[in-house]
Amino acid sequence: MNASEQPPAAPGGPAAGIAAEIAAGYAFEGAALDLGALLWDGACHPDAPIRIPLPVLNRHGLVAGATGTGKTKTLQLIAEQLSAHGVPVFLADIKGDVSGVSAPGEDGEKVRERAAQVGQEWRATGFPCEFYGLGGTGPGIPVRATVTSFGPVLLSKVLQLNQTQEQSLGLIFHYADSKGLELVDLKDLRAVVAFLVSDTGKAELKGIGGLSTVTAGVILRAITAFEQQGAGGFFGEPEFDTSELLRTAADGRGIVSVLELPAVQDKPQLFSTFLMWMLADLFHDLPEVGDLEKPKLVFFFDEAHLLFNGASKAFLQSITQTVRLIRSKGVGVFFVTQTPKDVPSDVLAQLGNRVQHALRAFTPDDAKALKATVRTFPNSPYDLEEVLTGLGTGEAVITVLSEQGAPTPVAATRLRAPESLMGPIDAAALDAAVKGSLLHGRYAEAVDRESAYERLTAEQQAAEAAALEAAAAKEAEKQAEKEAKEAEKARKQEGARAPKPEPSLADQVVGSGIFKSLARSIGTQLGREISRSVFGTARRKR
Repeated sequence: MNASEQPPAAPGGPAAGIAAEIAAGYAFEGAALDLGALLWDGACHPDAPIRIPLPVLNRHGLVAGATGTGKTKTLQLIAEQLSAHGVPVFLADIKGDVSGVSAPGEDGEKVRERAAQVGQEWRATGFPCEFYGLGGTGPGIPVRATVTSFGPVLLSKVLQLNQTQEQSLGLIFHYADSKGLELVDLKDLRAVVAFLVSDTGKAELKGIGGLSTVTAGVILRAITAFEQQGAGGFFGEPEFDTSELLRTAADGRGIVSVLELPAVQDKPQLFSTFLMWMLADLFHDLPEVGDLEKPKLVFFFDEAHLLFNGASKAFLQSITQTVRLIRSKGVGVFFVTQTPKDVPSDVLAQLGNRVQHALRAFTPDDAKALKATVRTFPNSPYDLEEVLTGLGTGEAVITVLSEQGAPTPVAATRLRAPESLMGPIDAAALDAAVKGSLLHGRYAEAVDRESAYERLTAEQQAAEAAALEAAAAKEAEKQAEKEAKEAEKARKQEGARAPKPEPSLADQVVGSGIFKSLARSIGTQLGREISRSVFGTARRKR
């Protein structure tokens, strides 16, 4: 039975007391976001708002639910209110329908009906947005990262390397770092790998471990396949400065940064790992600030299950550590996925705010996931298995952290309607917004400066030239020694030769310089013809 379809209780009965108790758990004193109104006892209670305190949004959260249950609209609803409170927001737009947050919503019967049900004063409002695209693929200001910045753990994830190969890649990065070889793009990485397995480069790895030719070959093939998928453009310069995500507009509202991903929907490993790079980069750069009145940024990590699928132990440890520690730097992270089981338990334990949309129980696996989800909630007067399978679109079961950091009562909730456009904006409007951005000129054009590839290529060419020069010098020295020995031998033979009688006229002719020169010329021509015939390159003169 749907939470909004339960039989009504008598006024002032036990059910009313439970509803009042739940509502009291969301009566916060400070600034808070309004999520919707309580669903209890067959009705929506607009006088019982379900809210989330602004200061606890850095305690992270989870937005989950089956496809089509309204997760994206929930993100939009939260992003709008965060922006209105001056908090910047990052959203990944997987399907291309989040761009509407920049435009005022469209009034209509359904919107007015939802607003009346939850006690919302709805006003069509657009919010300040920046639109980004991975490597310039699709609309948006290009977001690129250097390979050096991306690092071996994240890169191993997108290249789908195993643990041994990941460790070898780490060794390659260590070498590049120690030698000051900047890995800007994938051709830089490929050049370093090729160098380290060459006869010259093998010696460089002595003392810090070796790189097998087989493993290097696997890594090189993975890089090549990755580039053939069109992913090369995501790595390079100018590298995106993630502090751009922390900006506010001139009117004080937080800027909503929307990463447009429809053009790379077929590369889920790539975009999910790129989101993790952005988060890790923020973690690396931001100072410790502790708990603030409002977060510096709220980062929505959409399609979160893609991040954890096939992840190595090192990768999972890095995620867990980043999520645990970035809270004290003023950043809140909300993972968006279908069920809580998509998120590892170590990460899930750190997500204090929960918005769970409807789940389906059509298969045994669905039923198992449903039971597992129910176990992640605090004790509740609801029959959560029944409620979670009966929620309508735009309804969710919610529990958040109070201002004191304690979990609030579980509340079935009918969510408010977003005030911005619930759908994509026109392609021309999106393009105009991108090109009109102050950031467009900073990141639009890729730059290919001297880096590891150019340095190693120049060094290899110099080494080859030096080798040729040394070989030529050695050959010249050998030739000089040979001529010196022949001259010495000739002098000794001349000194030992006895006086000879006067040569005849024939002898004089045969021994003359002209005759010897002619004979030498004929012999040389004949020898050259034979020699070239043997090697197949001779051209007989006609």
